[in-house]
Amino acid sequence: MPKVKKKTLNLRGNVLDLTTPVVMGILNVTTDSFYANSRVLSVDQAVEQAGIMISEGAALLDIGGYSTRPGAADIGSQEESERILPIIEALRKAFSNVWLSVDTFRASVTRQAVEAGAVLVNDVSGGTLDPQMFETVADLNVPYVLMHMRGTPQTMTQHTAYQNLIPDILFETQMQLAKLRALGQNDVLIDPGFGFAKTPAQNFQVLNQLEAFQTFGAPLLVGLSRKSTIWRTLNIQPAEALNGTTVLNTIALTKGADILRVHDVREAVEVIQLVSHCRSAA
Repeated sequence: MPKVKKKTLNLRGNVLDLTTPVVMGILNVTTDSFYANSRVLSVDQAVEQAGIMISEGAALLDIGGYSTRPGAADIGSQEESERILPIIEALRKAFSNVWLSVDTFRASVTRQAVEAGAVLVNDVSGGTLDPQMFETVADLNVPYVLMHMRGTPQTMTQHTAYQNLIPDILFETQMQLAKLRALGQNDVLIDPGFGFAKTPAQNFQVLNQLEAFQTFGAPLLVGLSRKSTIWRTLNIQPAEALNGTTVLNTIALTKGADILRVHDVREAVEVIQLVSHCRSAA
């Protein structure tokens, strides 16, 4: 039997209630993220963009300094930290009504970011790229997003061969989750990793069977926003993929998503409101 899904997160003493799904806005402190409008290149720009997202209803902001799009350049941990720490510090001072997440797969960056004010760690590698990550997160006692990925951001497109897609992803995720639980980590979110070591056809299969990820009893984070699965399928560009994002986010919500990680906050908030009204009318 599936476990009863946890519906709260402890964010450094504050409770985030996920009874109604929430939105995580994306702030990429990079020059080469696949969607140009998500890039923030200065502290002032980050504060301005964060203010817009908060006004539109974002509960969380995810700050990342390492581009994980296929083929993106690798950067060192020092450069990654130098990109994100001033942003985290500035946002913490500027806004008291939003929680900050750090998007990193490095333990050293994680520790610095949490010390600067982040209260959640979003690791695209699910702990596979830094052997110190799980111990660091457990020591810091902050919620952790365990995402499924194979390989690295530079090689993940070469790792899309699965014997049985959904069972394989569930098994690999469970192996990492068990390691976290053994360290006493309670607050874990699961992200199936759309676009990471998965073809567009596989991404649609994962979305179609998203309910399977409820078996972990953990909140489910979904990141489909403007990804190539949408724009390649529709033969458009990322800048034109908002409508497709809304469609897939709607499906994700009906299949159990608790957090939508998006570039476009207002539209995602509206999706949550409409799906919630539909459910309450049942």
